[in-house]
Amino acid sequence: MCTLIVRTGSPLTLLGVRDEFTDRPWEGLGEHWPEHPGVIGGRDLKAGGTWLAVNPAARRAAALLNGHGTPAPDTRKVSRGDLALRAASTGEPPAGDLTCYDPFHLVLADLTGVRLFSWDGERLTATDLPDGTSMVVNSGLDPSSARVMAHLPRFRDADDWWPLLAQEPSERPEALIVRRELPDGRVFGSLSATEVEITPGGVTYELADLTANLDR
Repeated sequence: MCTLIVRTGSPLTLLGVRDEFTDRPWEGLGEHWPEHPGVIGGRDLKAGGTWLAVNPAARRAAALLNGHGTPAPDTRKVSRGDLALRAASTGEPPAGDLTCYDPFHLVLADLTGVRLFSWDGERLTATDLPDGTSMVVNSGLDPSSARVMAHLPRFRDADDWWPLLAQEPSERPEALIVRRELPDGRVFGSLSATEVEITPGGVTYELADLTANLDR
């Protein structure tokens, strides 16, 4: 995932936009992981994990974004897709030997607060997200990001976030909805968006398939 917007308060709201190669298979929201009972998310069919996991019973969600830094050695590298699953299931931050993972940002959100865990390939840091609306991108909580500068004010001012996604895909660095065609013909773009709302009374979640926007 490349963009996550978080609004604290009631409801606690997360909206994640997943950018990926269009030929990478995936499926929509469901309880796809017997080893994590009750955890719901969209599933990446190549590696088996997820980019945003919801645990309705625990009033908890976890979202994973790619980060910047030192990649894991190819001989030890494993998919980062289990990180959000384990965080949503247990409520615990990433732990143990993380050197098998490429850099990442993991947002863990529940009714007690929202924390951002960032791994750059060498060091894990933790940050509490401030009250209000924040945007996390691949460079983390980065106010200098072109995407953050272009879109965070819009999300701060809007009650309903879904209409803000209704825009043409673009290659521009500030684009929220992305489409880039590579020299080999593969297309990298915004495949889906998932919104989660958490209150003491329950959790709602919705996934929108954005792939139709990428057809040209």
